[in-house]
Amino acid sequence: MALKSTSKKFGNVPVLIHWVTAFLIIGLLLSGTRIAGLTDPDAKTALLKIHAPVGSLIGLLTLFRIVWWLFLDKKPEHPEGSPRWQNLSAQAVHFGLYLALILMAASGIGMFILSGAGPIISGWVDAPLPDFNDYPPRQAHGLGVWLLGGLLAAHVGAALYHTFVLKDGLLRRMWFSRD
Repeated sequence: MALKSTSKKFGNVPVLIHWVTAFLIIGLLLSGTRIAGLTDPDAKTALLKIHAPVGSLIGLLTLFRIVWWLFLDKKPEHPEGSPRWQNLSAQAVHFGLYLALILMAASGIGMFILSGAGPIISGWVDAPLPDFNDYPPRQAHGLGVWLLGGLLAAHVGAALYHTFVLKDGLLRRMWFSRD
């Protein structure tokens, strides 16, 4: 089982982080959209009890992924023959995704700290939820959703383009290997 990447394929550690993060992000986008539309404080609190720790987990996984690439592993080379603009675009989108995920986690944590919602969500304090719109990280969190959505659309769009148009097998590089 190849934990580290080769020049052609991602290792199982980055593959696992990638797919776990992807599924968690989908859950957070759905729950965050639901939370924003809720008026029932009990329902909002119940969803925030899941949303907040999962968001923090994604932040930690993203930081681990960055440390992994900087110190423990090397990313595979760009596909042979791919145009320079595609390689630069891929790097920009990946950098943007890492940055957006860290900023989303940081703004979520910032909202909880500034608003005092942490003890309320955890059940340590019996008080109504604060209005998160009263705190500056809320605006950053809301804008981050749009940034993250655009970057995810570019990322998924590129994967689909490689899979169905170029048919170059690029997506297989980001799947588990038994080597």
